[in-house]
Amino acid sequence: MENAMTAPAVIRHLQFASLPNGTRLHYASAGERGKPLMLFVHGFPEFWFEWEAQLAEFGHTYFAVAPDLRGFNLSSKPEAVEAYRPRHIVEDLVQFVSALGYEHCVVVAHDWGGAICWNLAIQFPQLVEQLVIINSPHPYVFAKALATDPQQQAASAYMNWLRRPGSEEVLAANNFAMLESMLTASGEQPAPWFSGETREKYLAAWALPGEGASHSLSGGVNYYRASPMHPPGPGEPPPDISRLDPAAFVVRVPTLVIWGERDRALPKSLLDGLEQFVPDMRLERIPDGTHWVVHEQPELVNRLIRGALK
Repeated sequence: MENAMTAPAVIRHLQFASLPNGTRLHYASAGERGKPLMLFVHGFPEFWFEWEAQLAEFGHTYFAVAPDLRGFNLSSKPEAVEAYRPRHIVEDLVQFVSALGYEHCVVVAHDWGGAICWNLAIQFPQLVEQLVIINSPHPYVFAKALATDPQQQAASAYMNWLRRPGSEEVLAANNFAMLESMLTASGEQPAPWFSGETREKYLAAWALPGEGASHSLSGGVNYYRASPMHPPGPGEPPPDISRLDPAAFVVRVPTLVIWGERDRALPKSLLDGLEQFVPDMRLERIPDGTHWVVHEQPELVNRLIRGALK
């Protein structure tokens, strides 16, 4: 383990990988290429900077890399909604690991990044040495909750709002006021972490233009539009999960799940029955953590990750 007094590893960004599928991913990194790869995958509405504290910590012992997913910050932002289907994002990550010169890695992921990386671990277990998921529900458990649990349907109603045409313009209005409220509303108080330089970096990332005629936020919002995962809208039947085979969703890599239990959109009930799908699982609950626990308690998150690494 690193000495507590070790200086943070130096973070380098403005690095790019051009993938065989035509996607160009921007990434930040810490540590030396050649050390074991540790991949950090952000969610919405974030970018690589979500993982600043983790890069600074794990860059001592890993080649720690945090890409901007397609649609975010400095990475490619294709216009078509279909370009954001989960299989394309999974393909980006598979090709990205290869472009970095690696065959496998430790994967740490949050929110939409977690949704993608559950799928990555299920489909490409040989690529994922270990999986760390932070506040991101397992796909079968989430699909079942969206279909059958009224509490989860209500908590996820925002997804249907984000899928509507023009939601990105509303999110961006008044200098991204609504988007900022999504990040800061842990209770009634603005989040202390979202201030000063951090806030400025997020506003700058959100303001970067899309490609073609697309809005700066269209890429991120298109993750919701392209996904089959959303609660039924008014008058709609719930999604039919009868054709999903639970056995096809088993994760066969060692997995650490970290969960801030005050997540209002993703309640801790999503952990119920998770061990059925993740046989080699360690679960760490953070009772006072919200959806943004990576920012709120970075030292604790780092300690939990460090303690689970093989």
